[in-house]
Amino acid sequence: MLENLLITTPNNSDEIELLTLLIEKWDEEYFSNQSNDPVEIIKSLMEENNLKSKDLAEILGLSKSTVSKILNYHKGISKETIRKLSDFFKISQEAFNRPYKLINSSKKIHSSSFHTASRKKPNNAFVQ
Repeated sequence: MLENLLITTPNNSDEIELLTLLIEKWDEEYFSNQSNDPVEIIKSLMEENNLKSKDLAEILGLSKSTVSKILNYHKGISKETIRKLSDFFKISQEAFNRPYKLINSSKKIHSSSFHTASRKKPNNAFVQ
């Protein structure tokens, strides 16, 4: 949307600057008031966009089972999945790249490192 304004209205730099500031402020408030839990952020975004788990599976190129495991705290979020979520929802990767607890684990798992490294090291290697 902002890119379209830049193309169609090159002489309206004040309006574009104001819109940019408003978007940044909204982002800050929205994500600071939300849980820092990436799974809750995903669920909230799914609800706002009327998406079901099967829709998210298609968007992310994952199986429905894998999406279910992520949404139910049984699996961490890979770096690639974080990139795809960020691209699709047009928000910062930082929103999804935060530590959170997986079920049956008393330790916090860093979402982006759990998936790719879990085959090599035990879960407690990612304690934060």
